[in-house]
Amino acid sequence: MTRIFKTSLALAITAASSQTFANGLAINEQSASGMGTAFAGRSSSAQDASTVFGNPAGLSKLKQNEVSGGFAVVDANVDIHDEQSAATGTNKGDMVPLASVPFGYLAMPLNEDWHFGLGVYVPFGVISDYEKSFQGRYKGLYSKVQVITVQPTLSYKINDRVSVGFGPTFNRIDGKLTNNLATNGLLGSEGDTKLNIKGDDTAVGYNVGVLVDVTDDTTWGLTYHSKVDYTLEGHTKVTNAPSPLGLNGKYDAKLDITMPESVDTSITHKLNDQWTLYGGATWTRWSRLEKIAVENEGVPALGQALGFGTLTEQLKWKDTWSYAIGAAYQLNPEWVLRTGFAIDGAPTTNEHRNVRIPVGNRKILSLGAGWTPSPEVTIDVAYSYLRENEAPINQEESAFQPAYHAKYRNSAHGLGAQVTYRF
Repeated sequence: MTRIFKTSLALAITAASSQTFANGLAINEQSASGMGTAFAGRSSSAQDASTVFGNPAGLSKLKQNEVSGGFAVVDANVDIHDEQSAATGTNKGDMVPLASVPFGYLAMPLNEDWHFGLGVYVPFGVISDYEKSFQGRYKGLYSKVQVITVQPTLSYKINDRVSVGFGPTFNRIDGKLTNNLATNGLLGSEGDTKLNIKGDDTAVGYNVGVLVDVTDDTTWGLTYHSKVDYTLEGHTKVTNAPSPLGLNGKYDAKLDITMPESVDTSITHKLNDQWTLYGGATWTRWSRLEKIAVENEGVPALGQALGFGTLTEQLKWKDTWSYAIGAAYQLNPEWVLRTGFAIDGAPTTNEHRNVRIPVGNRKILSLGAGWTPSPEVTIDVAYSYLRENEAPINQEESAFQPAYHAKYRNSAHGLGAQVTYRF
């Protein structure tokens, strides 16, 4: 009976992220200028104030005050096929609503050596919303998580070739999860039991970077995004459970979880006045998400006996690497054209993948352009197409949770836009 709740009450922080262009729970869409090259060269090319996120040291490359802001819109498609389950239901696959990701930055030179920056962006976030009749609803139905980060930043120019930067991050996380238990007809009950968890927290981390002009034409960058430890507090709500169990009600809930650190390194090389090449790699320590445990307070004695006091789910994620290459062509003083290609490994495996995390290894192709009609203004746009390998789901039967087996094939279109103003 304990296993009734194990996957049912895992907080929404483990939701699928098939609608974003970074794998796991991460979001890449913090810059439209970077999106055009599939984020190759993100830590080595300070194109605008979005370097606050890409590499804090890059602020030293910006000679004027500037503000930069925009958003990305992602339209995902999920194909579910070869489904098998004792439960009846539908498998429409349209569980990812149209999503937008905003961002905004400020950069200010303080003197020749010191620069200040401020960024507001979304490093993690996702929503998945299956239809109510989803055949796998007993494994997961609705999930949402959102992290908003504010990052004040300072950079220091050590000499003409080396700069460093640092910024603390202030992070706000909100999460929600719902799903069903197959209890219809049990002990006289009618319909499924409904489970709902909500939680939030605020925590602090940091980003640090170094930028080196190896030659006049080649720049190397390294950025470290720290882990962030959260203790989400909220409630677990149980409705329509069989009344003899005495579980209907709302319980205070707490979950300790860590969003992983990552290291981004890249090289930018200027071939000539027209062509610039980019290459980069990112390592993410997803193995921090080995398991999650939700602690509920005020649970009645029967619920305690059923293991409802502390609910544990094994995730067993693994560390990942992603790689990207890109190029930019300066068509004329006003227009620059960009393209890029990236591969990004999934943190989960065929053995442990579930309906909340149906991600596979992915490939991403990007196109972009920047238009500078005047020295004060640049407008960047970008388009990306994402395609994942087929991702099998094999979740076995547990108490009040019929087994669910299926194959997912995820793809997505992304469009980004950004305006930079210098003053």
